[in-house]
Amino acid sequence: MSDAKSARTTEPWYADGLAFECTQCGDCCTGAPGFVWVTDEELEALAAFLGQPLDEVRDLHTRKARGRRTIREKANGDCVFFDHKKGCTVYRVRPGQCRTWPFWDSNVETPEDWKRTCEVCPGSGRGEVIPVEEISRRLKVIKM
Repeated sequence: MSDAKSARTTEPWYADGLAFECTQCGDCCTGAPGFVWVTDEELEALAAFLGQPLDEVRDLHTRKARGRRTIREKANGDCVFFDHKKGCTVYRVRPGQCRTWPFWDSNVETPEDWKRTCEVCPGSGRGEVIPVEEISRRLKVIKM
């Protein structure tokens, strides 16, 4: 097989990039319960941003689940950092999982997965085309 053909067969289906522009609608922050995994470094950034002690942020805003730390949710399933009038109140320091949406393996594995993502996320499939290199970088930030 030629080098050019070999390179083509290893490229993802979205080799030309995918359009995405966050509308800050909050759809990915609200609704059905889930997990937003956070690292120790992300917790430190949240604490600094909020001007609160790290232990307080960890205890009040996260919980243990499946051997990891996840952001707490309100009783209705919304992220504790989401405000329906202001949007994400920690947007500048939001966790990597939030920063990389919608470029998660489960959303881009197949064109059908991406189509489903576009149906539930108003920013997916619209706006600036994100190059494949950037998508690949985001996919490596967190494994879902």
